[in-house]
Amino acid sequence: MVLAGAWTAVGRAQETALQPPNVLLICIDDLRPELGVYGCEYISSPHIDALGERGRVFRRHYVQAPTCGASRAALLMGRYMAAGNGALFQRAKRMQGPPQDVQASLPDLFRDRGYTTVSVGKVSHHPGGRGGPDWDDDEVLEMPGAWDRHLMPSGPWKHPRGAMHGLSRGEIRVKAGDMAVMQATEGGDGLYPDGWITNAALAELDALAEGAAEGAPFFLAVGFIRPHLPFGAPKQYLDRYDDVELPPIPHPDKPEGRTTWHGSGEFMKYDRGGRDPRSDAEFADELRRHYAACVSYADAQVGALVDALDEKGLADNTVIVLWGDHGWHLGEHGVWGKHTLFEESLRAPLIIVAPGMDKRGASSSAVVESVDLFPTLCELTGYQPPDGMKGESLAPIVRDLASADRGTAVAYHGRVRTIRSETHRLIVHTDGYRELYDHRRDPGETRNVAEAQKETADLLESLLEARRPG
Repeated sequence: MVLAGAWTAVGRAQETALQPPNVLLICIDDLRPELGVYGCEYISSPHIDALGERGRVFRRHYVQAPTCGASRAALLMGRYMAAGNGALFQRAKRMQGPPQDVQASLPDLFRDRGYTTVSVGKVSHHPGGRGGPDWDDDEVLEMPGAWDRHLMPSGPWKHPRGAMHGLSRGEIRVKAGDMAVMQATEGGDGLYPDGWITNAALAELDALAEGAAEGAPFFLAVGFIRPHLPFGAPKQYLDRYDDVELPPIPHPDKPEGRTTWHGSGEFMKYDRGGRDPRSDAEFADELRRHYAACVSYADAQVGALVDALDEKGLADNTVIVLWGDHGWHLGEHGVWGKHTLFEESLRAPLIIVAPGMDKRGASSSAVVESVDLFPTLCELTGYQPPDGMKGESLAPIVRDLASADRGTAVAYHGRVRTIRSETHRLIVHTDGYRELYDHRRDPGETRNVAEAQKETADLLESLLEARRPG
């Protein structure tokens, strides 16, 4: 009987090895790379840290845009797309017109290859992937035909638009000025929308596990809203930071000269009780603790997903990607928000776990970008990526930490563009004005050396010009 059991286990392992790997894509909104696994000592992120220990942490991953919709469009399409938050809706309209060559998205590709494709929460710009006044119109889809199921449980928030900026117990943003910028309420994770997203994702995982047992692979994308504004999370997560000493905010002053600095309008429109973190250090620290609480809340949701994957025996044949859609300023450069082309807006977490990888827990300092994920997921699941991909597969780095010459990453906001190399960041404005920052001497991007290092600026601009977004 023991021998028979051993042969059965071997047979199951061989069968699993022959099946295409599943994919679990976890998207987190406004997440800075301030996590334990990234060397941050004051943030409590045990579940994401554990994921990093079993996979590959990319320490210099850059998104294509410092705004949700454009960044997610670049990820899901594998191309540079400068159409702003409406990029995917614009693509959907083109698909409704005369027959034309509209490139397949990442879930399109996996669905065509026999995968069951499911999205839960905020994966594209609108949670649930629909348009209309409340983002729940089944006739207006961001990604027509891409998902077998695309879900956004709204619970007491009534609709996806309400959940996107929802606070506890169903509070919906009507006027931002009437909604608190931060909140912590006693109770469980279901007090806020991400708890509902997790429960829906776990239910989907139950169904997908049954399909996987019968040889049907899945592509499950789950998008968590926090730590997006307003900073609301169950109080148990804020309590973790009661006695934590926060580090000083680096380079907190508004930069001199012309930059992509802005007045933090998205943040300032909320009810702040008349306080301004740019001049009120106590208020700034209070906000940073609430942001940290939201990170810990999101971390707990990640833990629930990964634990379920393990419990169902799916982890050994699943590629797991944790991706932040962009960064967020917490006072650096005098900004509270995203929407700049500074490092704080564009650098975001990226962790990849793949079956059969070596050197688990080791990190990579290669400069990579979000468009690299499309060809990476194709290669890690055994498929050839389609033509026209702008990114480069990270599979060699994921599998065995192979060194690669990963030279640059580009990003854009409106018509202003930037390129990040190993040592520099160049920003080119619409009228040709240039900012150049030398990270070897100025990692905070506070001194524009475009005139002093003109040859470097010229070289980087030529590389940037060759990679214009469509």
